[in-house]
Amino acid sequence: MPALETDIATEQAAFDAEVASIEQAWKSPRQAHLKRPYSARTIAGLRNSIPQTYVSSTMADKLWGQLNEHRKHGTCELTYGATDPIQVSQMVKHQQTIYVSGSLCGTSEVSTPGRDAADYPWDTVPKVVDKIFRSQMWHDQRQRQQRFSTPESKRGELENWDYLAPIVADADMGFGGLTSTIKMTKAFVEAGVAMIHMDDLATGMKRFSMGMGRTTVPTSEYVSRLTAVRMQFDIMGPKLGSGAEPVLFIFAFWRYQVREADIYSATTMLMCRCDTATCEFITSVIDPRDHPYILGATKDVPSLTSAISAATTTPDYQWIRNTWKESAGLVTFDEAVKSNTSEEQYKVYTSKLAEKEVTPMSQRRQIAKEVLGKDVFWDWELPRSLEGQYMWAPTIQTVIERASAVAPLGDVTWARIDAPTLSSLTEFHSAMNALFPNRLFGFGYVAGYDFSKAGFSEEEIKHLHKILAKMGVVWQVQPVWVTGALSDVTEKFGKMWQEKGMGMWVREYQRTGWLKGVDGAHKLEWSGGYLADGFAEAVSGRDMAL
Repeated sequence: MPALETDIATEQAAFDAEVASIEQAWKSPRQAHLKRPYSARTIAGLRNSIPQTYVSSTMADKLWGQLNEHRKHGTCELTYGATDPIQVSQMVKHQQTIYVSGSLCGTSEVSTPGRDAADYPWDTVPKVVDKIFRSQMWHDQRQRQQRFSTPESKRGELENWDYLAPIVADADMGFGGLTSTIKMTKAFVEAGVAMIHMDDLATGMKRFSMGMGRTTVPTSEYVSRLTAVRMQFDIMGPKLGSGAEPVLFIFAFWRYQVREADIYSATTMLMCRCDTATCEFITSVIDPRDHPYILGATKDVPSLTSAISAATTTPDYQWIRNTWKESAGLVTFDEAVKSNTSEEQYKVYTSKLAEKEVTPMSQRRQIAKEVLGKDVFWDWELPRSLEGQYMWAPTIQTVIERASAVAPLGDVTWARIDAPTLSSLTEFHSAMNALFPNRLFGFGYVAGYDFSKAGFSEEEIKHLHKILAKMGVVWQVQPVWVTGALSDVTEKFGKMWQEKGMGMWVREYQRTGWLKGVDGAHKLEWSGGYLADGFAEAVSGRDMAL
């Protein structure tokens, strides 16, 4: 094929026009809250020559509108995790959004199931999103066909659900380096997702046993991770055409207009999930913003790894670690300084820290030495794990600072607090609301958590979702409810079927209505029987029956 013959001036003019359109889109109300470290010119240069459009943006704008309505009225969306299109077809009767949980996908969608360790292939969740979104489109299609095959006078009697509920999906930690994160993001957009959430955990270190806990990455690495997501959204920005005339989309029962200012940037939403309040380790101390929360030993004892290696006859790793921690006197450096100074000296120390926005550990040590006249013994190397992780002090302040650092890159903030108290929830959301007024928040409820033991009153438990909604937590999820629910229903039916056979089937299923009215293959409209007839009629040349 011969080389392209291009008029350079015309090429450059078109490129400059695209850059200007991207810059205009980034100033629109939909994206004005976002801040990028790269330029519109960089994004324009990273795009393909053939523009494409993605329904992901349309679904994202629908979700954006829903969540902002909740924020306006102090209400919230309550949803739960699902991986099966049958579940999703029923959720839309009560939920506005569908959540695709990585934990559920790791249990039901891979060849070797396992606990939520994010050890499944990187494209697992995008494939489930694709499956669910296609099922939603099919349900929307068969419902639409039935409605417009029914006379207007009788159409009001038909079921009428918005099957196109926006999908929120678990992107875990991006599954590797930045290029892996970029590829995963692209797959999500192509699948039709409305919003993904990405956390600040370390790839390959998501554990729940052996005392290893969760491991976070440095703040700088998390910022880079989310920047990669935002960049890929921008690269995939659709180019629908030029001119001031709006392009009008109408689907389900919702209308969306796209004008020129909106058409040069994908609007897929990003939820920034910060897990630092639940982590025990951090992979690196490269970022000084993390230094105040690293734990160090205040006693000159053998290292943790030495203790583990020496205890060859003791298989209980957790016991070894806890015993060692007690002997080492683990605290943060600031706590170590405080225990070695008078109240007045500590005030001098903290005032000097306050002179800078970020004070690296080397400077903290120097300031402490100036105040005390001697070095403070504190060693963050001694507590390092067998895999080299540093020990981390999980606090609400850590998650406030981490969430604040990445908020400009995303649309929604989720602080994962597995063992919440009302005071911790209030502290986090109050601080974030003060920094980012009208911020949208998400929250996930951990299965099995004892809210009563955590100090919640029965009234607070009853209305917790409403209490959080008033703080701006507009999207709330129970990620793994279906694992217990499907197990329970399946076990009960299996027992009934084995014990009572066809008598039970006819009596409980067909006649008395245990499942009467419930969607299933017996309902032609739900299973697509009428849609199949519609296809056949169209092929034969017959017009739609009315």
